[in-house]
Amino acid sequence: MSVYAHIYDASSLPEHSTSVDFKLTHYPLKGTSLSQLRVLIAGGGTGGHIIPALAVARELVAHHAAEVLFIGTARGMESRLVPEAGFNLRLVDVGQLKNVSLITRLRTLMDLPRAIFACRRLIREFKPSVVFGVGGYASGPAMAAALQLKIPAMAFEPNAMPGLANRLVGKRVQAAAVNFRSAAQWFNNAEVTGIPVRPEFFTLQPPTAAAPHLLIFGGSQGARIFNTHLPQIIKALLDAVPGLTVLHQSGARHFEPTQAAYAATGADPSRWQVQPFIDNMPARFAQANLVMARSGASTVAELAAAGKPALLVPFAAAADDHQRRNAEEMVKARAALLLDESDLDVQGKLLAALVSLLQSPERLVKMAAAARTQAHPDAAERIANRLQALAQS
Repeated sequence: MSVYAHIYDASSLPEHSTSVDFKLTHYPLKGTSLSQLRVLIAGGGTGGHIIPALAVARELVAHHAAEVLFIGTARGMESRLVPEAGFNLRLVDVGQLKNVSLITRLRTLMDLPRAIFACRRLIREFKPSVVFGVGGYASGPAMAAALQLKIPAMAFEPNAMPGLANRLVGKRVQAAAVNFRSAAQWFNNAEVTGIPVRPEFFTLQPPTAAAPHLLIFGGSQGARIFNTHLPQIIKALLDAVPGLTVLHQSGARHFEPTQAAYAATGADPSRWQVQPFIDNMPARFAQANLVMARSGASTVAELAAAGKPALLVPFAAAADDHQRRNAEEMVKARAALLLDESDLDVQGKLLAALVSLLQSPERLVKMAAAARTQAHPDAAERIANRLQALAQS
């Protein structure tokens, strides 16, 4: 039985659940004046979509006295992060179109009108002044519903290559906020606002330690390819760069085997450290002369805000190859070096790239300065102001 026409209350979502068998609910208006700025934020899925959206939501509440409602799906990170942040969330069941079988894609296309209908009903209940689509599963149906109901709509695109939902609505929305200028071509009335990043990243000072420090960061879950290849070269890397220290974030699932792989190399244990997760990322960025990382939108924005030179290895399976596009933009700005995943399999290539960068402090300083030119310290404020202006237009 299809449940695409249903809207669900996220408060009934069990922790870590991906089930959509919830009681049908309606959004209460809480007696708020309809003259108040009301913003419906639609989408999510990954942290790259929902974390910036939450920053914008906080800005809207703090400086525009807005009432904010999120709409997402049970499978996305919004099902946990939005309630934790204190915002209301309503869930719709939206099928997948990308990286799925033909049968699943056809089923999604057949049921898509019901998802749009569910979003239309939610919009009529909440009566938003403006709808803000941040990409991800729920963004497409919600933005389509807003356009049908002639509610002002604004898209947010953190990547250099927009996702499918944003590409479908990009030329029909009234405005868009993008992180990379190259993404503006996909949208009507686009402005380069950047991605909201924690303020701590913008105040970091260059590292003062005499010896260089390398931070290897594979995202919150770690990167298996980093965990495999870095232990293979760690001893040669430490021998080639005097005084170098390394911090490698492996992800909780891969911590023990990654640490064991480092230890088995015989490399000086006082010069390397493996951690499952890094809590205070700004502090770790501050210590690093070079960061080796994936090139998701949020990571790239944090590197720019912190002014950190980077060796970027895009996740090859990322939708629309958007991580490669993000990395290419940083390379174009002369803030990063790019290696493909396949390059890590080439004997000596990763080692040579890291040694070349770490032995060139003047180059790292120039790359750091170039990274800061890509930063947008007022991104959340600018996006919130655009949403208010769009609502009043």
